[in-house]
Amino acid sequence: MRGALAAPLFCLPSIACAESTTGQEFSFLSSFFQMIAALAVVIGLILITWHFFNKFTRSAAAGRFAAKHIRLLESRYIAPKKSLLLVEVGGEYLLLSCTADRLTLIKQVNLLEDIEIIPEGKGAETVFAGILDRLRS
Repeated sequence: MRGALAAPLFCLPSIACAESTTGQEFSFLSSFFQMIAALAVVIGLILITWHFFNKFTRSAAAGRFAAKHIRLLESRYIAPKKSLLLVEVGGEYLLLSCTADRLTLIKQVNLLEDIEIIPEGKGAETVFAGILDRLRS
């Protein structure tokens, strides 16, 4: 059904071009504007399709994952097919190791606040300056 509606839209620029060039010379400028208009229509259709696709998938995903009690907080890749996972399960934090064939519990972290978090964006100089400030006070 959609194909039957879309087919005349794709043929419309070529029909308009065929009717206008019966006894005239070729105009690069008019062809360029036709190409830009066709490109704008295609990009507009892509954006509209993307908008509705995201709208429907987000509403469906929100309903599916609303009542889940397991969250993946962070994952760090150590080597190919090897990573560390920080998972929250029912309010408890678990540190897991994940390999190609095994998932192993390393440690149950009691309080996430006990872990000193060093932001990745900061350089070594700013981290060192923070340590010096703590030692001075």
